[in-house]
Amino acid sequence: MFGTKKTSAPRPLNDTGRSLISETFSLEGTLRTSGAIDIAGLIKGAVFTNDLVIKETGSIVGPVETDKIEIYGHLEGKVVAKTIVIGNSAVVKGDILFSETLKTEEGADINGYIKKTESTSLEAAQDEFKLEEIEAKEKEKEKVTKKGRPKIVASNA
Repeated sequence: MFGTKKTSAPRPLNDTGRSLISETFSLEGTLRTSGAIDIAGLIKGAVFTNDLVIKETGSIVGPVETDKIEIYGHLEGKVVAKTIVIGNSAVVKGDILFSETLKTEEGADINGYIKKTESTSLEAAQDEFKLEEIEAKEKEKEKVTKKGRPKIVASNA
């Protein structure tokens, strides 16, 4: 009764609940979690999680890798996910890569490239989605159209 010692086995992690980063919280660095997280505060750095919701007051400045993401706040960085929902109050500045579904609501502000991909990690997506090559091609097109007058293809004269 009093003299017996119980061997304490390590408790298994419970990642079924949702964690909240409140409006008054600011984090600078990498955030990794195997559970779900709601962000109403500010994260400056990479985020790796299974389920992520960026609330209207939430902001992330950095890349995001997740299975599912809902964005209603501000995100500045590359996103790689299976399922992405971009709400009408969202502001996304960065490339969006998804492997299953993408839903955007009317009013969402998106500035970046969107691509459906087979990759679900940032590293693998880097090889598949080469932003530098796309931007170089666009700049080359601009240079070509700015040089001299355009050629006349057809004329009635």
